[in-house]
Amino acid sequence: MLPPAGTSDGVAGRHGRRGHRVIRFAIALALLAVLVVGVAAVWAALSGRSRTVSECRVVGDSAKFTIDLEQAANATTITAVGKQLGMIDHAVTIALATALQESNLHNLRYGDRDSLGLFQQRPSQGWGTPAQLMDPRYAATAFFKALNRVPDWQSSSVTDAAQAVQRSNAPEAYARWEPLARTLARATTGELPAALTCQFALAPSHTPPPSPVPAMTRELGAPALDTPVSTSRGWTIAGWLVAHAEQYRITSVRFAAREWTSHGRWKSTRPNETVVRITQSPPAAG
Repeated sequence: MLPPAGTSDGVAGRHGRRGHRVIRFAIALALLAVLVVGVAAVWAALSGRSRTVSECRVVGDSAKFTIDLEQAANATTITAVGKQLGMIDHAVTIALATALQESNLHNLRYGDRDSLGLFQQRPSQGWGTPAQLMDPRYAATAFFKALNRVPDWQSSSVTDAAQAVQRSNAPEAYARWEPLARTLARATTGELPAALTCQFALAPSHTPPPSPVPAMTRELGAPALDTPVSTSRGWTIAGWLVAHAEQYRITSVRFAAREWTSHGRWKSTRPNETVVRITQSPPAAG
C-alpha cells in the first residue's frame, strides 16, 4: 500500500529527523565554541591587566629609561663597588657606560674570543680567571682599578676614559650610552633620590627569604641596614636593595621619609629616618 499523500515513507522520515538532530547538534557545538572563545578572551584580558610586568625605571631630570631587573642589579653592584673603593661619581658613569656597551649590563658567559662578564674582560689578558670575571663584584673592582691607572681619567670624557681601559675596536661606541649611564649613576649614588624603581610579582614560597646582608657587606661595605647613614650612602643602599629585591624577596624599602614597594613606586612616609629598613615576604602558610 502506498503511504498517504503528503507523507514520506518511514525510512525517509527517520533520515529527516536524524538530519535535523545533526544540524541542531552542530549549531550547539558552534555556539559552545563561541562561548569558550569568548570566556578565554575575557580571562586573558583580565589576566593581562592583573599581571605585574617585571621591569625597572630610572628617572632623571628630563629623561626616563626602562631596564630589566638583571640590568638594575648589576648597575647597583657596579655603583656599590665604586663607592666602596672611594671612586668619584664620574668613575661610576664611566663604568656603567662601559658595561652597557660591552654586555648591555648582563653578566654574559660568552663574548669575543675569551671575553666574559659585564665588562667582557679576557682571562688571557690578565683580568682574572673565568670564575672571577663572572662575579660582578670582582669584575667591577678590576675595572675601577684599571681606570685608576689611566692618566687624567678624572677630566677625560666618558668614552675616552672607557676606551683607555677597554682598548676596543669601536672607541666611540661608549658615548651612545652616556645619557643612560649618567642617569643611572646619579640615581644610584644618591644625587637623585628615589629615582630608581623596580616592580615584579613574587611567587608564593614556603621557605624563609634569604638575607641580603652578606651580599650587601661584600658590595656596599658595613654597616648598611638599620644604622644611621649619610643621605647619599642611604640612597645607594636603598637603590641596591630595590634592584636586588626580587632575589631577596624584599617587598618594601624605607629611607628618608620615602618607601618603595614591589608594586614599583616610592611614596612619602613617616618618620624621616636616617637608617635604611626593609620588609621581606614571609613564607607562605601550609
